[in-house]
Amino acid sequence: MNQCVSISSTRTVTPLSLDDDLLAACVSCGLCLPHCPTYRATEEESASPRGRITLMRAVENGEIPIDDTFASYMERCVQCRGCETACPSGVQFGALIEKTRTVLAETHPPKGSRVFRMILWPLGHHRLLLAGSAVLGLAQRVRILPKGAAARVGLPNRVPIRQRPLMADSGAVDAWLFTGCVMDAWQRDVHEATLRVMRASGAKVGRPGPSADCCGALHAHSGFHDDAKRLAERVMRACPGSAPIVVNSAGCGAALKHYGELLGTREAQEFSERVFDVHEWLVDRLTNLPAATSRFPKIVAVQDPCHLRHVQKAHMAVRTVLRPFADLIEIPDDGRCCGAGGSYQVQQPELAGKIRSDKLEAIAATGATVVASANPGCSLWLSTDGLELRHPMQIIDEVLHGQSAAGGRR
Repeated sequence: MNQCVSISSTRTVTPLSLDDDLLAACVSCGLCLPHCPTYRATEEESASPRGRITLMRAVENGEIPIDDTFASYMERCVQCRGCETACPSGVQFGALIEKTRTVLAETHPPKGSRVFRMILWPLGHHRLLLAGSAVLGLAQRVRILPKGAAARVGLPNRVPIRQRPLMADSGAVDAWLFTGCVMDAWQRDVHEATLRVMRASGAKVGRPGPSADCCGALHAHSGFHDDAKRLAERVMRACPGSAPIVVNSAGCGAALKHYGELLGTREAQEFSERVFDVHEWLVDRLTNLPAATSRFPKIVAVQDPCHLRHVQKAHMAVRTVLRPFADLIEIPDDGRCCGAGGSYQVQQPELAGKIRSDKLEAIAATGATVVASANPGCSLWLSTDGLELRHPMQIIDEVLHGQSAAGGRR
């Protein structure tokens, strides 16, 4: 059994080293339960935020060990942080689960974690990632990798084999567009549309240097804290100056805004303050865009990525920038998680599948056939026959510049 070890009269080392005040903030009221996707899917207390916090407290107090059972309860969390939005006590569950996952990765790594860490390694080596992506694309074309198998793990139905160069501006820029890893490999057309919209607002847009390969979000969520810090330091070096860093991936944006806490330095905090979701950034420049002469031809259902709604709290900006160009409809599920969770659909396929089914049912209730999603993981995971997933920037770009400008879609 894990025991707390006192090393001085004022400091105690506990198995998870969690902040006592953060743990004590949870009063077990249960208001988080309807908003927790894993609790809704299982109706198990151990799959709820308050249940996980109770287990964390028990480990910290030496009442239960860190074992396979405890680890499995923590690993089943999708880290959507919907519980934080619902919590009247302001419990910082994200900080608790991230610290717990970091300790587990070091002391009690889950089965397959070493392999998963190797899978994540190419994300920080962009040329290698693009080469591997091209191999996946070829495997799809010759049907070595069936379409259904790709969909089950959140791969595009058609992985690009060749990529058009992404032409950013040089010299002094008004903003950086962070392009990242997987999104640049699989959804570069979204970056192209984003660049056109940003430039249409009058901005000169640069692309970070080559060391900004990956934001480190998947590493941080998996507990690979040192890897996440290393990638964060590289990203910061690639975006010098004071220009805003604009991000069109909700998960990446949340990670970059978290660098201050991740690295714990003033430099990192100042960097995080420069980070904006592209919709946040565009709200103040909407009047600079050309007047739309038409509207998007279909009603658009807006899907809120968890890291945009619950972490960045920037989801309303999506509606603000889309309304001048499209008729919108809300999904009647109060913004619940879709189950993608970065790599969650790979690590917890059964639970992710149940959560996805609920989201697709809620989308179907709107009658919409087009869904706007500002996160690549969500859009890939929700792709299904009869449902068109578009990034909001693609919708705006199509209205402003016509079908041919948005022609990079798969």
